[in-house]
Amino acid sequence: MTDHKVLPLPPSLYADTAVPPATTPPLDSDRTASVAIIGGGFTGLSTALHLAEQGVEAVVLEAQQPGWGASGNNGGQLNPGLKFDPDTIEATFGPDLGGRMIAFAYDTPNVAHDIIRRHGIACEARQNGTLRAAYHSKSAAGVESTAQQCLRRGMPVEFLDRDTIQRMTGTDRYVAAMLDRRGGDVHPLSYARGLAQAAIKAGAAVHGQTPVLSVRRDSGRWHVQTPRATVHADKILIATNGFTDDLWPDLRRTIVPVFSAITATEPLPDAVARAIMPTRPVLYESGNITVYYRIDSGNRLLMGGRGPMRPIRDAAEISYLTRYAARLWPTLSGIRWTHAWNSQLAMTADHYPHVHEPGPGVLAYLGCNGRGVALASSMGRQLARRLIGGDSATIDLPITTPKTIALHALWPVAVKSVVVWGRLRDRLGL
Repeated sequence: MTDHKVLPLPPSLYADTAVPPATTPPLDSDRTASVAIIGGGFTGLSTALHLAEQGVEAVVLEAQQPGWGASGNNGGQLNPGLKFDPDTIEATFGPDLGGRMIAFAYDTPNVAHDIIRRHGIACEARQNGTLRAAYHSKSAAGVESTAQQCLRRGMPVEFLDRDTIQRMTGTDRYVAAMLDRRGGDVHPLSYARGLAQAAIKAGAAVHGQTPVLSVRRDSGRWHVQTPRATVHADKILIATNGFTDDLWPDLRRTIVPVFSAITATEPLPDAVARAIMPTRPVLYESGNITVYYRIDSGNRLLMGGRGPMRPIRDAAEISYLTRYAARLWPTLSGIRWTHAWNSQLAMTADHYPHVHEPGPGVLAYLGCNGRGVALASSMGRQLARRLIGGDSATIDLPITTPKTIALHALWPVAVKSVVVWGRLRDRLGL
């Protein structure tokens, strides 16, 4: 047996307030399954749930506990769409695939909320909309263009002027915004734990503290080795995202792991919370370096953005976010910031999520690029379809050949440089 280090959850607000975890004991005896899923985040759990609902035997193998990584430690925003505008997506992928990608990506919050409702998942889910906000003229023009493209496609979006966005956010920082009413928020760790429970109830097996050490193919089956036992499976799904390692050759070098940091206040007085976000949408800024925030169901303000490329534990380590919050809302003076944490998400070179089939009966999904809550939840249904139907099952993302990123070993330095340069460009309005 190989020793495995069990790591505590990051010191987050979510860890202190989540629903109890599902029972997910380590795998301790050999077993067979139709599909072995490596990774117990939103992608792996949603795929297991959708497989089990169709009578397919799935086993989830998670190195720590479900939701331990970015799935349980993100901003909690259910945001529609991909990074690029609809017109750009159609121009890149053509009207058929591009059109399906747009329809799929913008509907992802609805799919996530449907999962939550169907399975009665207690995760503070709300569907009060997503604001994409601009604070200088160049980004405002971009937001308006996005809104017009969405409106041409019949989407439920609105382009908001400066006065309207000020009433919705309590700050005069923004010059324009797009409101997409499909967006919303959840308590992400409670959601991950609820997904795990739903998958188990549907018939899937979910094993925590069960890292995968190796995979090999023999006699037409995959043999997935863990510290105590082996899973013999017809197919495997690799859903490790920002924590992808060298389990599959070169897959780690197709993504860049980036730390996203969040800090949370103590519960705000009702009057202060109402003044900041009276209708409780979530917001992310349209800039080179994204800042995002929301007021949760406990009246706490959660602010997120890029932070140190290492684990953090204290709000002082991301003081640029707390200073920015005080700039947006001077009424926060004297409010305590009680939690700060981060986790690794996966970015791709082209900023699109990647679906790969790197071997027979192997599917890999990586690179939510910061939109993982809704996107990964919805991808579970898509990946389950492909795992069941094989090559004849069409999904709404391209299936691509893995391409390693040049000079990948330099990514920590490169990310720091991109963040510094991006913040400078945002200050200059470029």
